[in-house]
Amino acid sequence: MRFMVIVRADRNTEAGVMPSKELLGEMMKYNEELVKAGILLDAAGLHPSSKGARVHFSGGKRTVLDGPFAEAKELIAGYWLWQVKSKEEAIEWVKRCPNPLEGESVIEIRQVFETPELTDDAAMLSNYDEIKARAEQLGKAAKP
Repeated sequence: MRFMVIVRADRNTEAGVMPSKELLGEMMKYNEELVKAGILLDAAGLHPSSKGARVHFSGGKRTVLDGPFAEAKELIAGYWLWQVKSKEEAIEWVKRCPNPLEGESVIEIRQVFETPELTDDAAMLSNYDEIKARAEQLGKAAKP
């Protein structure tokens, strides 16, 4: 099972304040544990929403709204993508994480849909291996 583990933003991350060297060191050590355990698929911190945009869809109309966005606690500061056996295992790993922000912080755990979960269409499922292989190729090509 794959899970996206989401670190919620705060006023400091939205202001572009970088974590302390001590916290960065603790997080690197934690990430190394995730790698050694074989569960870390991807991880990254995100720039503040002031450097981002949102695209609002209404029927065929697209409206672009540049950041920053209000309510920092509703925004994402960073994420991990993990491959674990269960939500409970993901929870246990999150409980071991250093506090990612100064003061209070929230880490959200969300299971990633796998292609077979998205459809009952037998024709689509018969192409699943081909679709998955192509998606993996595209993912590898997109990585720096």
